[in-house]
Amino acid sequence: MKFSRYIFASIALLTLASCEKEIDFEYKDIPEQQVIEGLLTQEGVSIRLTTTVPTNEPLNDHTITNATVTVSDLTAGETYKLITDKRGVFTHPDLYAETGHKYELEVSVGEKHFTSTCTVLPESEIISAEFNWIKMPYDDVAVLKVQFREVEDKSSQYWLRIYRNGEPYEWQAIESRNAVDGLVTGMMMTSRKDVEAEDDEDVLREGDVIDIEVLTISTTMADYLNSLNNGDYNGNRMFDGPFCLGYFLAAPISSTRLIYHPDQIPYAE
Repeated sequence: MKFSRYIFASIALLTLASCEKEIDFEYKDIPEQQVIEGLLTQEGVSIRLTTTVPTNEPLNDHTITNATVTVSDLTAGETYKLITDKRGVFTHPDLYAETGHKYELEVSVGEKHFTSTCTVLPESEIISAEFNWIKMPYDDVAVLKVQFREVEDKSSQYWLRIYRNGEPYEWQAIESRNAVDGLVTGMMMTSRKDVEAEDDEDVLREGDVIDIEVLTISTTMADYLNSLNNGDYNGNRMFDGPFCLGYFLAAPISSTRLIYHPDQIPYAE
């Protein structure tokens, strides 16, 4: 399951070392629409506003900065007015997600007003991450196996995200029912051993840095991700107000890093 290629809007999300990485979703060719992509974690907040770009137009920057953006901690009764940084992303230096708190994102662009709420679920913990070669009829393939702890809230789902050298590579939405003895497992087929026969979007090479993130998400967010994966590139509607694409997610991140050394990868038993 690969990240959809860049068609209309890039999604700016906070990551491991508070640097920006982008996860690109693909949107249907529809009249220009508002896109709101936002993430609030224990590392900070990042909200990006864009508009869709028709496929017959160049991929110019459609970032919107002339908007009013606030995030309210409904549990603590505090509201933060976000400001744009040099990237055009709305952020705030003192806003961090707290487990159990409910947050509301409000965005006003001209006369249009959008809102979305999200409650921060408990943080998972990545226990292990490793590659194994498996033999396929066409070649050997490196399979990435990630195991992480199931959280106490059994209704929780998980978003497993993989980056290659800081760029989006692959993702999965994983259900809690996949847990065995308190551990949830995600498995992904990645690169062929014969890198010359592999597509650039799939290939992994010696020394590639593989960052792995697990976010605990709600069923609603999992449904949104699954709708994208099932071909509805607009996803389920996640905002109240006029029609709007995108999502707002308040969630904890657990992360780890691997360096890809194909000669050191064992074969699966």
